Amino acid sequence: MTAESWDGMGVRELGHTGLRVTPVGIGLAALGRPAYITLGREEDLGDDRSVGAMRARSWAVLDAALAAGVRYFDVARSYGRAEEFLGGWLRERAIAPGAVTVGSKWGYAYVGDWRMQADRHEVKELSAGQLRRQLDETRELLGEHLSLYQIHSATLESGVLDDRDVLAGLRELRASSVSVGLSTTGPRQADTIDRAVGLGLFDTVQATWNLLEPSAGPALDRAHRAGLGVIVKEGVANGRLTAHAAPDALARAARERGLTPDALALAAILARPWAGVVLSGAASVEQLHSNLAAVHVAWDPDLDERLAALAEEPETYWATRGSLTWQ
Repeated sequence: MTAESWDGMGVRELGHTGLRVTPVGIGLAALGRPAYITLGREEDLGDDRSVGAMRARSWAVLDAALAAGVRYFDVARSYGRAEEFLGGWLRERAIAPGAVTVGSKWGYAYVGDWRMQADRHEVKELSAGQLRRQLDETRELLGEHLSLYQIHSATLESGVLDDRDVLAGLRELRASSVSVGLSTTGPRQADTIDRAVGLGLFDTVQATWNLLEPSAGPALDRAHRAGLGVIVKEGVANGRLTAHAAPDALARAARERGLTPDALALAAILARPWAGVVLSGAASVEQLHSNLAAVHVAWDPDLDERLAALAEEPETYWATRGSLTWQ
């Protein structure tokens, strides 16, 4: 498959990276492991969480995304077997390196051992040694498809943006023609983003922005203006902005427009001029198609006004997220 065979969604460059992406990408956080914090997984996935069943489900979603014109795919070392699933799919479908853009992340290790009730599912370590180890593992699974490697959930408190060994490793990786980025987390996302922009090293930033937690918006705009590509994660707030738990205001606005709440929530992100790629975390083909409807939504100021009241204080949002159980 070549880049010229893509159509449907409109291709754009991700910041100054030269990487070609579509407005909506696919994140495999919910499909690479049996348990995750997304609400409604029992209904979405059923009881069969075997490796074979999850591989088949992820491939079905990837096939549907490919057919719809999606060309950005996002995984991480901690997403269970997500890199393995994606790499196997790329090889099986004979997709050439560069025909799609693939990003992964390092910093967390998956330790859940494919158990639903594991004591811990992932462990964070943002060290230079972890970067080297996990980069080797990622390259083993994704090979030349890897276009973007990101720090997973960087924060100022972690010290990763002050670690000279880590920064040197990222510069070396960047010199090898792999773009480098970071994802952010927590109520101080904006501070982390601004610090990363100031370093002049990063090509992309991936951050949480949604109708419940829009606080990083001004910092993401600054990053975009500085030339970084912006990837938005958790656009439906781990299921809180879907039919499983949508606030009344969002549900009403969606019904009035003949949409699902998730489509309207993702359309809110696509309306931001700084948003390069919005990730769909769909766990099924049906969810994917519902998410992709966001591309065709005409956003208007009335929606901004009606839905602004959904925003929570960042500390409240992140405390609620931290209380979600692995399902």
